[in-house]
Amino acid sequence: MEIQRDFYLHKLIKRKENGLIKVITGIRRCGKSYLLNTIFYQYLLESGVEEDHIIRFAFDSADDLYLIGESLIKIQKEKRGVDPEKFMEYIRSEITDKGMYYLLLDEVQMMDCFESVLNGYLRKDYMDVYVTGSNAKFLSRDIITEFAGRGDEIHMYPLSFSEFMSAYPGDRYEGLAEYMLYGGIPPVVFLDDAADKAAALEKLFSEIYIRDIQKRNRIRNQGELEDLLNILSSAIGSLTNPEKLKNTFRSVKKSRITSNTIRKYLDYLEDSFLIESAQRYDIKGKAYIETPKKYYFSDPGLRNARINFRQFEQTHSMENVIYNELRMRGYRVDVGVVPIMEKDKNGKGIRKQLEVDFVCNRGSLRYYIQSVYALPDEEKRNQEIRPFRKIDDSFKKIIITKDLVPAHYDEYGILTLNIYDFLLAPDSMEK
Repeated sequence: MEIQRDFYLHKLIKRKENGLIKVITGIRRCGKSYLLNTIFYQYLLESGVEEDHIIRFAFDSADDLYLIGESLIKIQKEKRGVDPEKFMEYIRSEITDKGMYYLLLDEVQMMDCFESVLNGYLRKDYMDVYVTGSNAKFLSRDIITEFAGRGDEIHMYPLSFSEFMSAYPGDRYEGLAEYMLYGGIPPVVFLDDAADKAAALEKLFSEIYIRDIQKRNRIRNQGELEDLLNILSSAIGSLTNPEKLKNTFRSVKKSRITSNTIRKYLDYLEDSFLIESAQRYDIKGKAYIETPKKYYFSDPGLRNARINFRQFEQTHSMENVIYNELRMRGYRVDVGVVPIMEKDKNGKGIRKQLEVDFVCNRGSLRYYIQSVYALPDEEKRNQEIRPFRKIDDSFKKIIITKDLVPAHYDEYGILTLNIYDFLLAPDSMEK
């Protein structure tokens, strides 16, 4: 069964022939290559583009490299990139007229001097270029710097819950339980057996993600990197920083790892799109607080695989799923802090900080969101809305809960949504 990634297809269509290099980024195995070389390719054909005017080339494909006289095995043995001259000669041979040509290039960072090659193609008004990349450095260091504003990023996530449900045979309740446990990496979703799903996720970590990070950043102590992943997995959505993590290493692992090394490892994990960080934001002071931060996994199944599916707390998993959905919808997501003054039992004033799970910004839009697994009584509800009532602006405030409640506003104008309606309706927050 094919899962249509219409959300991303429409982004590509909107950017078609815009004079920029379209860069599809995202974690390995999230579907970038399929989006570009199958879904978008089919769209081009159906929209009338001749097949010989679409040039697809994957730099990690032995068959494609053979076309230009290169060997994948030889490249790996010699630890070098693909010869750009051979690739450009091949492209020149494929262009036979003055019509528009579409270049769909997969894992282009495997070619030496790829920035210069792509910059050269940008100067040709008969070429429309699309490329994929699997780590953030590919975008931030190379595309933005080298292309000087001529790169246009489309960041891709694993399957959203809505995309997942388009192929899931059960109802949305069973579907969410499976989605929060095994995630939305397409090759994993299509497996039927639970044990196979778990094994596939563990294999992705050991054979692709960790190996890529280690090789790219020349990490000598792989064990420390894996320990950090395990610690982050166990404390998903908790505030932390390199110093706190260092102390955890020392007390639990008896390790002498430094906070600087941990900071580098965190950067490597974010660069690979395995995790994302949410910074704290002082809502009243309108200022960012540098540390600590919260970390979320780009896919809940990958997080659960790191802890061998032993610590499956639905509260934290739901928070991670909501965070990912908001990021996919294009919001910048921060952790809100609301400073307040209260009096203790002796009448002495004390400072406190209330937390808003997510402060979401996109253009002029802003939403404040609390992720609440259950609202069993009025006391729990009052606890969750307390930070909202201390915010003195008019932006919408939303509680997302797993309770099966219809969307409704309370007397304070706070919207309550159930998690299913939120995830399955792109306009759910606009109700």
